[in-house]
Amino acid sequence: MRVGHYDVFSIETGRFALDGGAMFGVVPRVLWAKAHPPDEENRIALASRAMLLVGEERKILVDVGNGDKYSDKLRSIYKIDASRFNIVASLRQHGLTPADITDVILTHLHFDHAGGSTELVDGTLHPTFPRATYYVQRDHWQAATHPTDRDRASFFADDFLPLKEHGVLQLTDGEGELMPQVRLKLVHGHTTALQCPVISDGTKTIFYCADLMPTTSHVQLPWIMAYDLRPLVTLEEKRSVLQEAVEQNWMLFFEHDPSVAAVTVKQTGKGIGVDTPIEV
Repeated sequence: MRVGHYDVFSIETGRFALDGGAMFGVVPRVLWAKAHPPDEENRIALASRAMLLVGEERKILVDVGNGDKYSDKLRSIYKIDASRFNIVASLRQHGLTPADITDVILTHLHFDHAGGSTELVDGTLHPTFPRATYYVQRDHWQAATHPTDRDRASFFADDFLPLKEHGVLQLTDGEGELMPQVRLKLVHGHTTALQCPVISDGTKTIFYCADLMPTTSHVQLPWIMAYDLRPLVTLEEKRSVLQEAVEQNWMLFFEHDPSVAAVTVKQTGKGIGVDTPIEV
C-alpha cells in the first residue's frame, strides 16, 4: 500500500496470548469467545504486528513486538511464539536488516509493543536497531519509569532503559507532525500519553490503533480492555477516532488482531462497525 511519500507494510513479529477476560473487560465471555476462542487457560491468540514505512529516505518502524529476551516462565505465561513470525525474518522479506531502520516510533512501552527494542548480545543489552532513533512521549517515559502498582507488570525496564543509555532515545512532546506526512495523536485511556501515528497525504489516511483498539472486535465502543487505566477516557477517545475515521474514510491498522491487519469502518444501525478489510 502507498500512502503519500511512504510504502506501508504490515510486519509480523510473532504471536502471543493474553487472558480473554482482561482483553474485553466487562464484555461477557459468551460474547467475546465467539470471535476469539480461548484456550484451556482462558487466553486468546493475539498478533504482535508492527508497521513499516519506507520513503523520504527513511525506513520507519511503528512498534516492535515482544522481542526475544524472555525467561521460560514468561514465555509460558504469555504463550510467546516466534516460530512462525519474527521481526528480523519479516524485515528480510522486504530486503531490510535491523541496521537499515532509521526510526522507531514506540506507541508506548508495554512489553508487547516495545520488547523488541533491545536485544541481548553476549549477555549485554543493546538497541536492536542500532542506527535508529527511538521516539517515546516524554509524559509516557515518566509513567513507564515510575509505574503504579496497577501497571508495573506491563513495563520491563530492559526494553527501554538501554535506549537512553545508548543515546538513541528522543522524547516527544505532545501531538503534531513528527516527520513528513506522519503526525502523532495522543490518547490517555489505556496508559498515559500513548502516541498513535497517523500517516496521511490528505487523500489517504491510515491510523495506527495500538491499544486504543487492539483488535477489530474493539471497534465496538463498550469493548474496552481491563488493562486500561482509564476506561471511560478510552470510551470517549474511541468514539472520537471512529467518528473521524468514518467522516474521512480512514483506514485503521490493528496491532493485535490475529487475522486482520487493517479495515475501513462505516456507520451502521447499531453504531460504527467494521466495513472492508484492507491488504497491507
